[in-house]
Amino acid sequence: MKQNNSFLGASASALLAVAAVASPSAHAQSSLTFYGVADDAISYVNNQHGHANLYLRQGNLYASKFGLKGDEMLGGGTHAIFVLESGFDLNEGEAASSGSIFNRQAYVGLSNDRYGTGTLGRQYTPYFLFVGPLSSVGSLTGAAGAHPGDLDGMDTTVRASNAALYVSPQWHGLQAAGMYALGGVAGSIGSGQTMSVALRYAHGPLALAAGYLRMDNALTSTANTEGSTSAAFDSTSTGSFGVSEVNQGYVTARSMRDVAMAGSYTFGPTRVGLMYSNVRYLPGARSLFADTASFNTYGAFARWQVEADVNLAAGVSYTMASKGNGVAHAARYAQLSLKQGYRLSKRTELYALEAWQHASGQTLDSTGQVVNAAPAVGDSQNLTGSSTPTQIVAMLGIDMSF
Repeated sequence: MKQNNSFLGASASALLAVAAVASPSAHAQSSLTFYGVADDAISYVNNQHGHANLYLRQGNLYASKFGLKGDEMLGGGTHAIFVLESGFDLNEGEAASSGSIFNRQAYVGLSNDRYGTGTLGRQYTPYFLFVGPLSSVGSLTGAAGAHPGDLDGMDTTVRASNAALYVSPQWHGLQAAGMYALGGVAGSIGSGQTMSVALRYAHGPLALAAGYLRMDNALTSTANTEGSTSAAFDSTSTGSFGVSEVNQGYVTARSMRDVAMAGSYTFGPTRVGLMYSNVRYLPGARSLFADTASFNTYGAFARWQVEADVNLAAGVSYTMASKGNGVAHAARYAQLSLKQGYRLSKRTELYALEAWQHASGQTLDSTGQVVNAAPAVGDSQNLTGSSTPTQIVAMLGIDMSF
């Protein structure tokens, strides 16, 4: 990714220049905001493929990123809006995604107080936008709190390109959203398509949400230009998701389908919640597996605002995989996650994260072979799983928003 350093630097300079000269004073009814987060931590892992590791890991409490967003009032309660957002590696000074400067979000659209918001571009799905904040990840962060390998996309790994998104206004606490991402291939408009719908309800201390997500693989034939007989989820697919030792045996799926629901209740300084998700990988002609693979995850969490500047959170989850594809003893993953935060100011926070995960049973590796399931804590150890049934992670870090 080092070839992106000059590109990232030039792009950041350009954004800063634009933000400096474009301000609300340029137009009384317009605003332009430059924003971002810098996050880093000293991290310890007891076992990464057989070895303990002490290293710096960035983007733990919040993803390290910078962005530019604009809002222009058009009258009648209607706004023109846009967002350009890029992730970066704080420790290496590199772009988070090779060849894609605005890898996180890039969209433009219209928003109306009565009729809702419609946007076009690269965006998060309604599945994530509505359910994610109510899952344990919303209180524990993805690095240590995401379900194994962020299997169900409750962290920020799932996005869709070429997407049209509509979010309705709230009606008595109820809100709906729908997205369709077009493959854009002549003669095969649905190639690599992504679809998502979600509902959420919020009234007083109660919040509920449910979502559905479907991502299709753009490559479905039995051969490609390299003559390979199999391929992972193709980069031309509109949807993208995280790959880990938990799901790497199933990324050759012709389609991935997710369903999730979550709810939380707040009383005083305490917030508690429950969630459930089902993730299915459907096989096709190019797949290295023959039977549909299914993962069911159950989770619970609690968050306490101990004082104005101190917060604590804890979560547990249990993930169960299905049998099939030569797997006699289906994989199981149990995880406990903890978080402690102390705010030095409105923009700066010190934090500590701890997580323990135990794996049992069998799964498929990246070649489709049956292997023992390896624990991979949260979204921080995706391809650095433990060589033993247990993995422990601890982080001490700082994040600053701007």
